Formats: sequence, C-alpha cells, structure tokens
Amino acid sequence: MRRNGKLVRITLALVVAALLAALAVTTAGAASAKRSSVTLNGAGSTFVAPLVDAWISPVASRGITLNYSAIGSGGGIAAITGRTVDFGASDAPLAPDQFSACKGCIQIPWALASTSVFYNLPGGGNFLHMSGPVLAKIYLGKITKWNDPAIAKLNPGRSLPSTTITVVHRSDGSGTTYNFTDYLSHVSGTWKKQVGTGTAVSWPAGVGAPHSSGVAAVVKQTPGAIGYAETSYPVKNHLTYFRMRNRDGNYVLPKLKGTLAAALLDTHPAKDGSLSIVDPPKSKKYKNAYPISTYTYVIVSKSSKNAAALRQLIGWAITKGQTYGPKLFFQPLPAPVVTFDKKAIKKIHS
Repeated sequence: MRRNGKLVRITLALVVAALLAALAVTTAGAASAKRSSVTLNGAGSTFVAPLVDAWISPVASRGITLNYSAIGSGGGIAAITGRTVDFGASDAPLAPDQFSACKGCIQIPWALASTSVFYNLPGGGNFLHMSGPVLAKIYLGKITKWNDPAIAKLNPGRSLPSTTITVVHRSDGSGTTYNFTDYLSHVSGTWKKQVGTGTAVSWPAGVGAPHSSGVAAVVKQTPGAIGYAETSYPVKNHLTYFRMRNRDGNYVLPKLKGTLAAALLDTHPAKDGSLSIVDPPKSKKYKNAYPISTYTYVIVSKSSKNAAALRQLIGWAITKGQTYGPKLFFQPLPAPVVTFDKKAIKKIHS
C-alpha cells in the first residue's frame, strides 16, 4: 500500500509539473505575441483600398494591426511625406519633386488592376462600346448626349436615348485620375494639350466627387452619368461599365484577362520603381489588353521605427496577399515585378 501511495504522489507531482510547464509556455507565448504586435498606419489610394481592406484580417494573425485610410493618392503622398503614417499608397508614381520632398522614400509596386469607365443609362443596356477619342470628347464637354452619332457608331444595333450625359470626376488628388487622364492624353491630342495628365487637373466639364466611392455614388444617383474608378466600385454599386476599344480594335472589359495582357507592356520597374502600362500598342501580344490599366504603389521611408513590420507586411502583400486580389479584380503581380519588390523591401531599415 505504501508503494501504491508513493506511486500516486509521484504521479500527482508529475501532473502538476506538466500543468505548470504548460501554463508557463502559454503565458510566455501570450507575452511574446503581445510584445510582437505592431500597429501600422497607412493612407492614400482609394483604388487599392478594397484589396488593402481584404488584407487586414489575415495580417492580424501575423501580429500586425493594419489601419488604412482611403483618402486618395494625393493625401497618401502628403501623409508619408509628413511622416504622419507608416506608409502611403498611390496609383500615380512619384514625380521627381515629390521624391525630393519625401526625403528618403521608396515606392514599391504592390498591386495591379484596371480603371473602369462606368455609367448609369436606363434603357441603354450593359457593356456599351466606347473608344478613347470619343471618351475624351465626352470629358471635354464636346459630346453631351447619349445618342450622339459618335457613340451610336460604336454601338450599331443599340437604341440609345437622348439623355444628357453628366460627366463625373474626382474632386480630390487621385492616382485613379492620373491613370484616367494619362490614358486620355495618349488617345487625344486635344486632351493632352488642353488638360494633360495629373492626379488633379482643371476639368473642362462635369461635376466632382471625393474618392472613388463618391464618384460611384454620384453616378448611381444620376441617370445619364458616367464616371471612372477601380472595377470593384461599380460592381459594388450595381453599375455597368464600358467595353473599351484597344489599339487592336478589340472591345475589352476591365477584368483580369484584360489587365494581365496590358501588364505585359512593362514588367520591369524603372530604378525608381515606376511602370507604365497605359494604352498598349497594336500587337498580337496585346490584343486582349484593357487600355486603362495601372500598377499601384506603396510608398515608405527607408528609415522607419517599424521597419521590420513594414518589411513583413509588404513582403506578404506581394506574395501571399496577391491571392486575395482576383475576386476584387486585382491581377496578381508578374514574377519580375515581385523580384524587384523583394530587393526594394530590403532597403527598409530601422
């Protein structure tokens, strides 16, 4: 009996020791997780906002609390320049003077998608055809009715109403505007001369609205209106968009296939990280290219107190994070761009 009692005491001691050890490991693990949790604040592009929002939950499990304010590319550039955020996001690559003002910033292409041109036209049908030159005339205020002969010619067999066209554009500094006006400058000499390319331009016609969500909201509320934004926005608002004619004469939707074909135009970033894939030339290679496509960039300081977390976030975003893109109309980055990005990330230090 004494032997059995001794055995019981030994067993109980072992159980207690195991429980204490497990508790110590759990406590240490929790403390470690608490210590490693980092909050990263970003601001900028509304174009990339749907994708960044999709990243918030998965990166939380990696110890990163991600806060993102979709205030427009112009606001994002200003925020990282003033170091009020850990990173900015822009669909327009930084100009030389912006690089200079940002003092030690780098830009890294981390997403790829298309700018759709969408409309609200009761009785007009879905996926009307549109060309760059005609679209430029609409935004110049020279074409004001939906049944204008120039639009009708692109849509034979369609019955177009005489509804007045309401042009809607961004009222804030916007990388989406940069992509859109860059395209119009490519296809219209008049647009290039009179308006040009920029995140903010002097619009010849129309009404302005803040952010991509604002443009989509105004178009949804205004029969006859057209606007532009990343494709997630019209889809979310149940709006239809144009099939845009590319240089090959094909009418292409702003979906993954069209974005991928456009991306083939430039897969090797310049030294500053920028790429341009607007309006690819006539070629069998680009026959399915959607002509208003763009890379979008994360902008960070090379010196940051949260350098390790930034490296982790961006490294995950350009690899595993790309799998969250297709359902939101973001095409995964080409391999050469990812290779460039991985080298750029190494420049971020404490």
